[in-house]
Amino acid sequence: MKGTKHIVYMAIALGMLFYAIPKLDIGQGMTLPTVFGVIWICFALLIIAAHLHEILGVDEEARKEHSRIKRMKKWQLEQLIRGKRKQLQFRK
Repeated sequence: MKGTKHIVYMAIALGMLFYAIPKLDIGQGMTLPTVFGVIWICFALLIIAAHLHEILGVDEEARKEHSRIKRMKKWQLEQLIRGKRKQLQFRK
């Protein structure tokens, strides 16, 4: 269920891209409509890439490590508040 939202949004972005590409004026030189079309396509591809990145879970390990570090810092703060001044050192 977690990745369903990203799949739906990516499908919508792909649909918009396939619908809009034939209607965009591209290939007529350096005109304002051509620049707009190229920028619009780049943004659409960026959105698709971001959702694909989330679907594939590329940063899952980094996210878990970040969560572990946050829990350790929270625990250290609790120990400091309770009066235990000894803190653990992080290893990478």
